[in-house]
Amino acid sequence: MTLPGFAGRAEETGFDVVTTTEVDHDPFLPLALASQATSRVRLATGIAVAFARTPMAMAYVTNDLQALSGGRFVLGLGTQTKPHITRRFSMEWGKPVTRMREYITALRAIWNDWNKGEDVRHTGEYYRHTLMTATFRPAPHGHDNRAAPRAVGPSGGRPLGPDGRPRR
Repeated sequence: MTLPGFAGRAEETGFDVVTTTEVDHDPFLPLALASQATSRVRLATGIAVAFARTPMAMAYVTNDLQALSGGRFVLGLGTQTKPHITRRFSMEWGKPVTRMREYITALRAIWNDWNKGEDVRHTGEYYRHTLMTATFRPAPHGHDNRAAPRAVGPSGGRPLGPDGRPRR
């Protein structure tokens, strides 16, 4: 069965959410297809690897999914572990909880520029986003972009709060 077929069947059966993971495939493309085969079920990543992409790259794909799904997309983010980030994705490693907190802050600043008209002004230890011109600004879609961070690694898979800090 294809993912759109599976998602449609899950919705018919009464499931609330269809989730994809970032293991052996990109987690976003299947959700784009599932969004066209469903109308009610939420669509989520569980998880997408945050540190394999910049906040700007993540913001574009997730903003498009939110618009395409009519506001049903939830971004589940994870840190992954140092060997995967540095050796598989060839990205730099840092303090994962601090970096995730900043990643979420940067994502929100970008989304708020696009959907609320607030100029993007994020400067942090890991990311700097201070330029967004009209050419590169997606039109507002009227849905809230949502991120649900999770830690994979030093926090042992514990859920993180909306601010990127581990929940107690």
